[in-house]
Amino acid sequence: MDTTEQTSGYYFDGLSNISAGELYFWVFLDEAGKQLGVTDLAGLAMFILGQPIMSTRAKPMGTTKGTSPLSYYLRQWLTTEVKQWRTLTTGSIRRLKFSYVDNLGAFVARWIPFLGIVILASDISQIVWKSTSRYNTIAKESDRLW
Repeated sequence: MDTTEQTSGYYFDGLSNISAGELYFWVFLDEAGKQLGVTDLAGLAMFILGQPIMSTRAKPMGTTKGTSPLSYYLRQWLTTEVKQWRTLTTGSIRRLKFSYVDNLGAFVARWIPFLGIVILASDISQIVWKSTSRYNTIAKESDRLW
């Protein structure tokens, strides 16, 4: 990417006379494009498949309504019984309390979305860090972010 400062603004990747804010925006998009890939799709899929979007039997009050595709299928595939392992659900996070399961499939299904969140949070952090660092190397001193 050819990047130089012109007297009336910045030049970045064929765009000319852009402001410092616009420069950061375009650098951010460029870095996001470099960062995002198969890992991000897997992280997003983990998060989405862990959402309680399927209807289920009646549940006690205070529990999360519905079940996730992950929970539904993993309970069938991983039938090993465990002794009340702690997990989190959308509802238990709101209540700041752990939920407990006695099925390995349910345990795995409840933690997979959190792995997806960690992957996505890591990507966002890296994009912001790289964008800001790159922007600061391009921008004149008075426009730098730190």
